[in-house]
Amino acid sequence: MLVVIKKNYEQMSKEAARVISEIMREKPTTTLGLATGSTPLGVYRELIRMHREEGLDFSKVTTFNLDEYLGLPPSHTRSYHYFMYENFFNHINVNERFVHIPSGMVDVNDLHRIHKYCDWYEDRIREAGGIDLQLLGIGVNGHIGFNEPGSSLGALTRIKTLTENTRAANSRFFENDIHKVPRYAITMGIGTIMNARIVLLIASGKEKARAIKMTVEGPITAQVPASMVQMHRKAILIVDEEAGSNLDVHYDRMVTDLN
Repeated sequence: MLVVIKKNYEQMSKEAARVISEIMREKPTTTLGLATGSTPLGVYRELIRMHREEGLDFSKVTTFNLDEYLGLPPSHTRSYHYFMYENFFNHINVNERFVHIPSGMVDVNDLHRIHKYCDWYEDRIREAGGIDLQLLGIGVNGHIGFNEPGSSLGALTRIKTLTENTRAANSRFFENDIHKVPRYAITMGIGTIMNARIVLLIASGKEKARAIKMTVEGPITAQVPASMVQMHRKAILIVDEEAGSNLDVHYDRMVTDLN
């Protein structure tokens, strides 16, 4: 596992974008796993800049998003479908045929249909040749995607019930009203994430420091889903100084190889 500590959010975002762009330039048909939330926004802004100013080409790139709220149509301003187009896809030359975002309109009461849909999403990933790089954020409780504490470490794409802590944390995107935050989501499982050839986890801010400490230095446990990246053959963690402030080991402030 490679740990990269950058001074601030801007430097963290630029370093993560650099890693992604290098892979894309080596392999124009790269398959990217993408994340939502506030943390990746700086990465997407930098990739957009690279596209506009440096000619970074997304025309042959395939994308798969981690998750989506159940019950929100693509046009809903708080859906992850809307988020991705508003903050990224509308600003690059990605081919819409190669964009995959889980549907939030699968009936939450029809478990058979949900299971079939999740299997279909996994099949699309396999047909694309697997994910070359999976971008991840991390929750304050160590969740990745919507894999909450206690999630199976080998699970694939499935429906998850969101914890009250996660709904409360995400309520800032829903007018600070937890009652407007959906209770269920479709998410790639940790098994799906671990199948990616590279996992790139990013974190910023003091509120993520405990989660990063548990992810990097704690035991591998389902209670901290992100800790599973310790087992990944090529995991890269890029964090700012605040997010890395609780780490016990004196990591170099540029690049540290833990293995």
